[in-house]
Formats: sequence, C-alpha cells, structure tokens
Amino acid sequence: MSKAELLPAYLIVGADEYKRSHAVSKMRARLEESGMAAFNLDERDMTKDPAIDDIIASLNTYPMGSEFRLVILDGCDKLPKAVSELLVEYLASPAPTTVCLLVANSLAKNTRLYKAVAKVGAKAVIDCAPKKAWEMPKQVVGMARHHGKTMGLPAAEALVSRAGESSRMLDNELVRLAQMVEGPEITLADVERLVVRTAEVKPWDLLNAVSARDMVRALELLSLQPERSEIRLFSLLVTRLRELIVARSLDARGAGSELAHTLGVQSWQVKNHLAWSRTWRMDELVGALSDAVDVEAALKGSKDSQLALRLWIISLCRRSTRPSR
Repeated sequence: MSKAELLPAYLIVGADEYKRSHAVSKMRARLEESGMAAFNLDERDMTKDPAIDDIIASLNTYPMGSEFRLVILDGCDKLPKAVSELLVEYLASPAPTTVCLLVANSLAKNTRLYKAVAKVGAKAVIDCAPKKAWEMPKQVVGMARHHGKTMGLPAAEALVSRAGESSRMLDNELVRLAQMVEGPEITLADVERLVVRTAEVKPWDLLNAVSARDMVRALELLSLQPERSEIRLFSLLVTRLRELIVARSLDARGAGSELAHTLGVQSWQVKNHLAWSRTWRMDELVGALSDAVDVEAALKGSKDSQLALRLWIISLCRRSTRPSR
C-alpha cells in the first residue's frame, strides 16, 4: 500500500494479541520512514481516564516533517459514551493528514464506533480474530518466517501442542528457537528438544493420533493425559470410531462430501475423517467397536484401568494382517 492509500482511520480488532501488535508495528514502521516519528506519534491508553478533548485536538494537529501523523488509541473496547460519541463525530469528517488507529480486543459490529470506522473505507477494519486450533500450525509456519526461519507443519503442530494456542506465547517461543537453532529450519527435533511442554494436552490430539493409527504418537499423548481420565477418553474414542465408520461407509458410496451434514457438525470438525477412515478396513472398525464392550467392563471393574485403555489403544493403532472381508 502506498502512502497515498492510507486511510484516515483504522480499527484493529480481535483477541489475537500477536496479530494486533503486528498490525500496529506495521503502521509505526510506515511513520518511521519519515524520520520524524518522535514529532508525529501520539499513543493513548483508553482504558484509563481519556482526555477526549486533548485527543481530538491531537487528531486535528498537522504533521511535522511527515506526510501523516499517527494517533494510536489502545483499549477501545468499552469506552464511555461521552468519549465514543466524540470519536464517532470526528470520524464523520476525519483529518486527512492524520491516521487514527483504534485498537480493541473486541468491539461489536452494531456499535456506533465500529460503524463509523467501517464507513471510512473498505479496508478500515483489520480483523485480528484468533485462528481456530486446527489453523494455528499454519499461522506458526508464517510467524517463523518473520524470524528468518522456515518450519514444517509437523514442527509447528508440535510447538502448538507444547506451548498452547496463544499467538503471543508462540511468538515468544519462536524468538527463542530462532536464537538457539543455527540452521535455517526449526525442525520437529528442535521443538521436542528445546520446548518444555506448558500447555495441557487436549484429548482431541490423542483421538487424532489413534484415528491416523500413529501408535508412537498416541501412546505419548496418552501418557500426558490427566489422571483418572480413562472413562472420558474411552467414551470419546468410541464416538470417534463411530464417526470413522460413517465416514468409511459414505466414502465407499462416493458420498464422502455428506459427512459433516450426516454427523451434524461443521465441516472443519471432520476435515481429516475421510483420509483417516481409508487407513482402516470396515471390519476393523466394526471389530474395534465390538471390543469396546469388554474394554468398558475392564475400565470400570479393574484397578488398572490405565493399562486396559493403553492395551486397547495399541490394538486400535496396530494394523490387522487379516485379509479384507
């Protein structure tokens, strides 16, 4: 975007702290190109008592030795009405030589302030909503490039699993990894060696590893699950087996695209189910569901429920050598 294309106001909104700070940094860099940032940058914390008259005066001040002036208003989530209304009034006819950057963790689209910024231009609202959990590894791959490193999806997935889904925490880990890894790529081995697990392991990771019949990964994730969670994990695995049976059946009929509708879920929730189901024969899936009856009895009636669940997971991941029926 050239300097002439800058809008007089932007709203950076969303709970992803990394994306918000990155968007603000890009605008700061634009101002710093003039070499006069010290004279043309005004930052305000709107969560404190904002001197709104002073802010409006700052917004209407002409830049000094620069093509534009930058006023950053952080914390615009829940502004007092007297403050937000004056900003709405200003945005109706904003100063053409000032960029007003409003930053908020959340701001409803039906508020007058949101609508006032949106009217400034089609690109005035910068969406910084956090990615869904399954989208985070791809974002991490891109974040690694900002630190001069490449990163494959397996390494990014491992980092998300160990550090959690906070983009700020992930970026902090990437900064540290970029400093510690000498080569151009941060590998899976680097993540496993250098990143301490601080995030609680979610059961979905275990379900996915079993669905993919990755025994090593499944057993590693099983060992990290909370104590006395065997019954819940068993129930979730049974549900996943049923989903894979439906996926296998639909796929065999050429109706795999109907899976999400059939299960009554969103498409992203079953985006890998068809691929996973193809690693199973139908008789294996049905047999695994039949075996679940005995496993449930062992879990509820045995003192060693951990071993019972572990042995069942091993049997699920082990591929059958029997001929297909």
